[in-house]
Amino acid sequence: MKEKILNNKKNGMAVLILVVALYLVCVPLLIMGLGRGLWPLNILCVLWLALGWIPLLGLKVLKPQEALVLTLFGKYIGTLKDDGFYFVNPFCSAVNPAAKTKLNQSGDVDGGKSGSALLSVALGGQTQAAELTSKKISLKAMTLSNSRQKINDCLGNPVEIGIAVIWRVVDTAKAVFNVDNYKEYLSLQCDSALRDIVRLYPYDVAPGVDTTGDGVADEGSLRGSSETVARRIRDEIQQKVEEAGIEILEARITYLAYAPEIAAVMLQRQQASAIIDARKMIVDGAVGMVEMALERLSENHTVELDEERKAAMVSNLLVVLCGNRDAQPVVNSGSLY
Repeated sequence: MKEKILNNKKNGMAVLILVVALYLVCVPLLIMGLGRGLWPLNILCVLWLALGWIPLLGLKVLKPQEALVLTLFGKYIGTLKDDGFYFVNPFCSAVNPAAKTKLNQSGDVDGGKSGSALLSVALGGQTQAAELTSKKISLKAMTLSNSRQKINDCLGNPVEIGIAVIWRVVDTAKAVFNVDNYKEYLSLQCDSALRDIVRLYPYDVAPGVDTTGDGVADEGSLRGSSETVARRIRDEIQQKVEEAGIEILEARITYLAYAPEIAAVMLQRQQASAIIDARKMIVDGAVGMVEMALERLSENHTVELDEERKAAMVSNLLVVLCGNRDAQPVVNSGSLY
């Protein structure tokens, strides 16, 4: 299905004024015709009063970044895209199968009332809401934020992840006629693409994991390569929704965490890794300080130590430097030997 842009003249105001003027003229002409017995004039006036409202059905108002897909007796005749007040064939009908679809996205977050007008009609002391759904298609950039998904990463660890997708409709004919409901179609494809990409990455950097598919292990991860992951998700979604006339402008990861059932275990693992790294740094520093102390003592001939005393000194210094608590000094008032 190829989009056809209608370049109709914006004659809506002229038609509206003409119809209202004819109604105003018709009433006195009917009264005069009834008084004088002018039956042809009376019939014309009655017909206009009964059917003159039909041209009003062809009045269409479009605001900037809005479109209207029109069909005539089931046949697609074109799309209005430019803002203005139009008059089209009164028997044309606007088509938008996603008009009533409310997703967790911009334009649908006001309680499901966006894109519709609410008329409160008091009947018998009761108030009823008549919802008039607009058939216009928004061409603005919109943000879709689906619910968080629980997905296993490439190591089998369950993670929870959520994304925000910025999109817009670029081909109204494809959006309306190629898929049943382009909003639901986009939402489903976002979930599918997210699952396809996330399962290729580990949550954190892991050895021996190939995330690019080139056969070479790399350091890609969901936590450390969020820009790359988001770009791949965007490209994957774009490939899937091309047929629906939708352009994906951007995709961003909005939430990323381990699933609750393994979050505590993974936290302990991270804490253990951090403790090991910290201990390694402390030991490296302590060994360097001991070596420096021995070298300084040897260079300045401050004290001569045999191998046994050096070993004892090294042991004591390492205990002091690597211990978690402050050392308690022991004063030796006797001989060193």
